[in-house]
Amino acid sequence: MQLEARIATLQMAETFVISRGAADEAEVVFVEIRHDGVSGFGEAAPTDHYGETAETALAFVQEAGELLGDDPFALEAIEARLRERPGEQAAKSGIDAALHDLCGKLVGRPVWQLLGLERLGPPTSWTIWLGDPDDMARRAERVRGRFKRLKLKIGGGDGLDVERVRAVHSVSEVPLQVDVNEFWSLDEALEALPQLVELGVEYCEQPLPAGDSGGPELKRRSPLPIYVDEDCHTLADVRDCAERAHGLTVKLAKSGGIREAVRMAHAGRALGLGLMLGCMNESGLAVAAGAQVASLFDHIDLDGNLLLAEDPWPGVELVDGVQVPADEPGLGVREAVPHTR
Repeated sequence: MQLEARIATLQMAETFVISRGAADEAEVVFVEIRHDGVSGFGEAAPTDHYGETAETALAFVQEAGELLGDDPFALEAIEARLRERPGEQAAKSGIDAALHDLCGKLVGRPVWQLLGLERLGPPTSWTIWLGDPDDMARRAERVRGRFKRLKLKIGGGDGLDVERVRAVHSVSEVPLQVDVNEFWSLDEALEALPQLVELGVEYCEQPLPAGDSGGPELKRRSPLPIYVDEDCHTLADVRDCAERAHGLTVKLAKSGGIREAVRMAHAGRALGLGLMLGCMNESGLAVAAGAQVASLFDHIDLDGNLLLAEDPWPGVELVDGVQVPADEPGLGVREAVPHTR
């Protein structure tokens, strides 16, 4: 198999703001793996919060070409070889997606079908990024009727987080989810969470910093389900997360790809945990990879491509709030403007 990769810059439709900072663009790595005249594509969406950049992801992908071998269907063996090299989970997920895309194209089947899964998952949420309460409410009004759930980025550090949720609740009739991105203390969480129950919030994602010693106590005392994101990366984290949360947020860019995400979903289900599938700021290529396994999850946040000014990899279709993968071989997406080597 031959491998090529390149960095691409995705422009956000609007400045994307969370508690840790703001972004107008996202740098990702597009991966292509060729075998027998067929190309499979994947996307790595690294984040510097985990010590990964587009440059480090590109370097990892380029060096990993020697680990692929000649059999694209040897997915477990290839994954095991990649796992021996630490870090760069986003890069691994890009390689993994490209291999799954390639395998699906070689046998003429979509990836979700190769995995024995259903095509459709639950509706995706739409992210209302952090801002003042009135601004967040205006953005919620703009998408009224298009989405079945809204996910609010809070953790403003200004005492207005409950007011942000209240403002959106006043203009929206759909269930709400909140993501604090590690920005509350235990006391702040215990004060805010009872108020969020009254505002139709379904769950709270990562209210405390990853590894915070107050996690188990918050799980015991919270009137809302607590989901963990920054705490939960791979299968090895699932059991510990069960001690501090009611649910897991799984992302391919953290897990290293489709196969590990499936393992995490089954492990979480066995432990009685809720399951949410999320994404990074990424194109339709990465969202398509996530959509292949969406049917395993209770909640979906696959709106990365919908937050872009222009998606360079169309193919996933938003239908009645659901991100529907194409019923075509592989991941079912095509680059809008094919890259020339």
